[in-house]
Amino acid sequence: MPKKLKVKIDRDQCISDMVCVSLCPDVFEMNDEDGRAQIVEKFRVEGKIGEGLVPEELEDCVKSAAEACPVQIISVEEVEE
Repeated sequence: MPKKLKVKIDRDQCISDMVCVSLCPDVFEMNDEDGRAQIVEKFRVEGKIGEGLVPEELEDCVKSAAEACPVQIISVEEVEE
């Protein structure tokens, strides 16, 4: 069974330094209205901009972004499909 990764951003704590976007632009982007990180539209869960389901091919990129975040507000967990 392919696994997916549930990615969550605590957007209230985001300091907009864009490390996640520079490391993993396939998953993260900046919100034009508030300048905070969000999940790109195609991976969003139920339209929530701070939550996404990402294919395992992007695991390294997502985990790098989570680890590099200076305020540690990105969580990544594996989920079974």
